[in-house]
Amino acid sequence: LAAERAIDKQAEIPASLDQAWETWTTREGVISFFAPDAKIEPRVGGAFAIYFDPLAAPGLKGADDMRVMGLQPKKMISFDWSAPPHLADARQQRTFVVVRFEPLGDRLTRVTLHHTGWGDGGEWDATYAYFDRAWGVVLGNLKKRFDSGPVDWGPWMDQLRKMRAAEPAQSTTTKQ
Repeated sequence: LAAERAIDKQAEIPASLDQAWETWTTREGVISFFAPDAKIEPRVGGAFAIYFDPLAAPGLKGADDMRVMGLQPKKMISFDWSAPPHLADARQQRTFVVVRFEPLGDRLTRVTLHHTGWGDGGEWDATYAYFDRAWGVVLGNLKKRFDSGPVDWGPWMDQLRKMRAAEPAQSTTTKQ
């Protein structure tokens, strides 16, 4: 049998194990590299909601209703994950991400990411390709966060506000 399709990425970041862990397990940490807003409850069953578009309607903000599936303090966090809103069929399913932390020195930590649980056919190939690119960007932003400071989400949020302002006004009346 062929091995199950998976995405595997890693980065060595100039951060202590404690710092690397906190970037993935606190709202402040997630906002520093991953997305402009989040709800993080670092316990099994706790929220791991990552809001790439905090201005969107509930359910369309990004990884809205994701949960922590496993937690080994300062070693591993795992969570379920969904496709982005534009891949609506695949978004109905969940995949699974495991992030591991390995100290390589006082100020150097290897972060590895394993994303699995992919379906076949339909939007799955597009979803896999999307995340193969996206996780590389996420880990690049994680490294940059420690090289040069947290991500400034201001320009991203300004762009989202401009997009919202350009959208046709939603009707406030409903048909009976």
